[in-house]
Amino acid sequence: MSTPNILLNVNGIEVIYNHVILVLKGVSLNVPEGKVVALLGGNGAGKTTTLRAVSNLLAGERGAVTKGTIELRGERIEQLSPAQMVDRGVIQVMEGRHCFAHLTIEENLMTGAYTRQDGKAATAQTLEKVYNYFPRLKTRRTSQAAYTSGGEQQMCAIGRALMANPKMVLLDEPSMGLAPQIVEEVFEIVKDLNTKEGVTFLLAEQNTNIALRYADYGYILENGRIVMDGVASDLRENEDVKEFYLGMGGASDGSPRKSFKDVKSYKRRKRWLA
Repeated sequence: MSTPNILLNVNGIEVIYNHVILVLKGVSLNVPEGKVVALLGGNGAGKTTTLRAVSNLLAGERGAVTKGTIELRGERIEQLSPAQMVDRGVIQVMEGRHCFAHLTIEENLMTGAYTRQDGKAATAQTLEKVYNYFPRLKTRRTSQAAYTSGGEQQMCAIGRALMANPKMVLLDEPSMGLAPQIVEEVFEIVKDLNTKEGVTFLLAEQNTNIALRYADYGYILENGRIVMDGVASDLRENEDVKEFYLGMGGASDGSPRKSFKDVKSYKRRKRWLA
């Protein structure tokens, strides 16, 4: 059983697509309640697959968890439907935003409240709260989503998730395609929602620099395996992370290192075989 303050426990999962393509190779991670946990790594590392495994969206991609366990508050959830995951307060914001192009911003937001049973007044209250966090959405509430900026659509996608009153939001590549100042704004709001509303976040992000500034803890994925994890502030100061993920530094004698794989292969091999 998971310890009480661990909201999500992923233990040694393997994910296979189309019965043959092994994408995740024994991924384990914990998400404590009320924290922001970042899942980091390059394109194709397995970040999105990990999120989809948690929210049970793999079947639509012809994928399946073939080994390991996933627990939410100690309950095994691998066999639950995505709708049942929403009922348990787990909402995924997909990579690429996926707003309904021909609905207005407000109509998009209201689709997030579809499963709620607590009445119109409570939904209206949540909508007002979303507008407080995203004042730009209030300004654009009657605009069709197709005619809003990428940043506004990302805010709309996060706001739509919040309309379901989530306990945990799985946020996939929130910075993708956005200008740096908008990325900063989105992450500031994520941190606000975490500290003021107690929303737990598991976010997949290629932008290691900004993710580690706002997260409490980080896991680095490479080729479907966790190769490093730690408190975000420690990872930011780690020499290998600085060089290979933050684009800083070189070897101590000033010469460039060959690659992350060359430097870390022995340590990683030892860790995987342990």
